[in-house]
Amino acid sequence: MATPDFVLSLRERIGNELLWIPGVTAVVLNPARTHLLVVRRADDGRWTPVTGIVDPGEEPARAAEREVAEEAGIACTALRLLDMRALPEITYPNGDRAQYLDICFLCEADDSQRPFPADGENTEALWCPVEDLPPMNDRFREQLALALEDRAEARFRR
Repeated sequence: MATPDFVLSLRERIGNELLWIPGVTAVVLNPARTHLLVVRRADDGRWTPVTGIVDPGEEPARAAEREVAEEAGIACTALRLLDMRALPEITYPNGDRAQYLDICFLCEADDSQRPFPADGENTEALWCPVEDLPPMNDRFREQLALALEDRAEARFRR
């Protein structure tokens, strides 16, 4: 994942100290809810929905739409909040420590749009049938399940 300039600027001041960062996950489904947009990350090869960091002052739903456009080259619309959770702390190979507040949105896009790895953060981007997904971690599978339940309320943990 490319590090935003504002994070690099903060890192100049705080070094490797723990940084709390708002992030987004975009669970992008086609209108029929039969296909999920997935990307294969260039850094570790894992399959995920599109994820990213919210810029200072940016509305989180807009950040989800922007990240999809930047990473997969397609337009989507954020429909509703699905899930919010604090992710475990991460220590990167350079020693930087971060913890993300993940704000997950259900998004919709026309699956006639051809996704592609638009910004170098991913090596692949494609529509996958929700019944035949590549391996993904439990968080992403839980968030997809919430999207497919199609309940109006967002989920959060206590």
